[in-house]
Amino acid sequence: MSAVADQDAGPDWATSGSGWAAQGAVFDHLFRDVTARIIATAAPVGTVLDVGCGTGALLEATAAVGAHPVGVDISQAMIDVAARRVPQARTLVADAGTADLRSLSDTGFDRIVSRFGVMFFDDPVAAFVNLHDAAAPGATLTFVCWQARADNQMFTLGTDVLAAALDPPPAKPAPGEPGPMAFADPDYVRRILTDAGWSAVEVEDFTFTSVYSRDDGSGGLTDGVDERLAVIGATSSGALREQLGDDAWFDLLARARAAIREQVVDGVLAHDNHCWLVTAERK
Repeated sequence: MSAVADQDAGPDWATSGSGWAAQGAVFDHLFRDVTARIIATAAPVGTVLDVGCGTGALLEATAAVGAHPVGVDISQAMIDVAARRVPQARTLVADAGTADLRSLSDTGFDRIVSRFGVMFFDDPVAAFVNLHDAAAPGATLTFVCWQARADNQMFTLGTDVLAAALDPPPAKPAPGEPGPMAFADPDYVRRILTDAGWSAVEVEDFTFTSVYSRDDGSGGLTDGVDERLAVIGATSSGALREQLGDDAWFDLLARARAAIREQVVDGVLAHDNHCWLVTAERK
């Protein structure tokens, strides 16, 4: 699956997580405000389950406030990074939608959190029932998920150039189909969580800015273009390059770079992201 198709339909994390793991520092830089907002909202205490923990940003932040983190992710590559990064966390490769999560905490989890990790379940109601069953009485659920693709340059900047070269073009998932935008409809999110037994469900608009530019090592900032290309490359399996051949691929990449560079303002590449901050309780 290509980079663009992965971003539209949802990657096969069990096999494609290595690219994300390799660029974990870039994603953490882009999503640092998300991590901070989840921690501030969830106020981690006791034992905390991070669903789709990736390379461990929330695990690290959870440990930093004195709670006990447990991370679950379907990608071995990302769990390997998370385990090295947060050695005090318990980490395992599993599908949080179906795994026996109760066995990971004797008394149930006091907090369940996720940063863009809960939109890929094949059966979301059953998955959130599983999470509900693993939560302690009085526990809270806090996660951030994406709003519509059209409102988020994270999924369009530069990638639209690549998408135009795909034959056939990437299929757009149906509303609610597993993938990054599965929870774009807030009413759908509320219905899933309510049907799964969660109470006091709240879906709040959450907008944050991703700044790609980073310290260049000499006191200045990069323009962020290479960081954006790294994000795009992290989701690529190389299928498009194989389809086009090297010459056409590098030409396409140059056009994507040019499109990205057009968005650099005052030497900095940045864009807003439109998400939902979702909270719920287990009675």
